[in-house]
Amino acid sequence: MGLLSKKDAALIKDPLADNNPITIQVLGICSALAITAELEASIVMSISVLFVLGVGNVVISLMRNIIPSKIRIIVQLIVVATLVIIVDLVLKAFAYELSKTLSVFVGLIITNCIIMGRFEAFALGNGPWRSFLDGIGNALGYAVILIIVGFFRELFGSGTLLGIPVLGDPIEKTGLYSIGYENNGFMLLSPMALIVVGIIIWVQRSRNKDLVED
Repeated sequence: MGLLSKKDAALIKDPLADNNPITIQVLGICSALAITAELEASIVMSISVLFVLGVGNVVISLMRNIIPSKIRIIVQLIVVATLVIIVDLVLKAFAYELSKTLSVFVGLIITNCIIMGRFEAFALGNGPWRSFLDGIGNALGYAVILIIVGFFRELFGSGTLLGIPVLGDPIEKTGLYSIGYENNGFMLLSPMALIVVGIIIWVQRSRNKDLVED
């Protein structure tokens, strides 16, 4: 962060911990529940939001002085929808099978509360550079939670990471399966994602008492 001022560095660091968009602001939690059964899907969704929020914040910031206040939400939706279409087309071109899995959820990036919230709360009132840092910071904060949840759900639910068996072969009974270990199918269900997020929130707040409300 040596190239950034203290305030600019905080735009990236704060959303990673003390002001995380999922665990603190409780935004964008739907995708954390829906697509984190596989680590690969979590990573792709994280990269997609990183692109949309980083670029979108800059675009909205550049346009902030010419957007009529009465139609600002419509303009924001058009900007984010355009960026989401680009993401969708790229996925279809280079990762077609994954794009079919994420098709509905990629489209829902348009209504992701984190993105619209940063457009409205930050990009409309700040310059392009700071808006870019804010977008990257919040997207990374979102990504950290998705990847953590996806990691544990796939590991304990399927015994794999990125589709690669890491605990052994459940059919041949090798690795941990040789001593009676069984995959926890409940980890692949959305309610378990909520429990994992809850555990992350508990750990985060137990480490930082300032986050606990009176």
